[in-house]
This record gives sequence, structure tokens and C-alpha cells, in this order.
Amino acid sequence: MQHTATLLLSEFVTHDVKRFIVSMPDGFAFQPGQGVELAINRAQWKTQGRPFTPTSLPDDRVLEFTIKGYPEHAGMTRELHTLAAGTELLVSEPFGTITYKGPGMFIAAGAGVTPFISILRDLARSNALADHALVFSNKTPADVICEKELRHYLGDRCILTCTRSAAPGCDKGRIDEAFLAERIKNLDQRFYVCGPPAFVDSINAALRSLGANPEALVFEQ
Repeated sequence: MQHTATLLLSEFVTHDVKRFIVSMPDGFAFQPGQGVELAINRAQWKTQGRPFTPTSLPDDRVLEFTIKGYPEHAGMTRELHTLAAGTELLVSEPFGTITYKGPGMFIAAGAGVTPFISILRDLARSNALADHALVFSNKTPADVICEKELRHYLGDRCILTCTRSAAPGCDKGRIDEAFLAERIKNLDQRFYVCGPPAFVDSINAALRSLGANPEALVFEQ
């Protein structure tokens, strides 16, 4: 089933990521972390839907999407970044295996943090963030999505690392088994992993190698 929604506004949150506020379709419901297929209700785009994750909360009166644009690719994200308020969108029913299943560590790369934003906002609203941490990889400090908000929620449990350059509070390096071994104090917890497929595969392999329970790994399957 597809729902019809209207783009209300969009604005940049980083140099290449925009926040889209969309009207809440009647009868639509989702769990934090779940994704939807989003399409533009125009003849040439309505069958070109792509998966994105609402970063809003389920009981908000609007939907929010936080979407990175790729201007070098003539695709859906580039087109989304050009849309004006009032454009009609198509939203699928929610899907996905990333939902909250208990305290743990969130490990993300780039736009892979978006499923975790809604989950962390929901936990923050319930004052339930104490047993959670975030490890978040980006290319540069300028690419970090919602940095101030994430630091506000998690303090020194918001661990940022960048692969191309460093900055205060953001070390240079990649998330690998050695990196995780230094920072994981408890392997008996959930590990939520999201990012490009190669990143997810490598992080899951590292976690299993360190002794994490494979059943405790939460990722898109």
C-alpha cells in the first residue's frame, strides 16, 4: 500500500544532507528504526522509489527524513534535493529489521545513522539513554549528521571518527576490530549496525570475532 504525502519544507543540515518535513499520511504508523520506500508522485519518478528511514518519532504530527544528496548521480536523491514545498510524495508501508530491542551500542557510517536518530530521540524522551553508546564514522567532521543533538544525548558515549581528517572530538581512523576492542566494555549487550553493506559486513564480522553473540546483532537483513 502506498500513502500520499506532501513535502512541507526542506533545509540543509550538513553541506550535502537535507532534512525533509513531510505531511503525515492518514493511517500511517511505524516503529523507530524502520524504513519506507519514498517516491516522487510524478510520471517519471513514481516507480523510482528508494528506501529511507523516518528520523521523526511515530507520534509526531509530521514525518521527517534526513537524506544525503548525490549531485554527481542523476538519481532519486539528487531529484529530492531539488523539490519545492508542495510536491506530492508516495510513502510505502514501513519495513525493516532495525528496531529497538534493548540497551546497547549503535555503530553507524554516514547516512547509516538515520535509523538510530529516531530510536535515540525516543529513548531520550523516556530518559532511557544511560546504557547506550554511539560509534559513528564519517569522511570528515563536516559530514556528521545531527552532531550537536547526538552529543547532547550521549555525551562522551557519542564516539565520532573520521576517515579523512580529524577535529576536536572527532579522531581520524576507521572503525575496525581493534577500534571496537578498545571501546567496548561489555560484549553482553545489543549491537545495532547500519551503513553501506561492506561496512555492515565488516563490523558484524569484527563483533563476532570479539565474542559478541550473533543473535545480539541488529542490522538490516
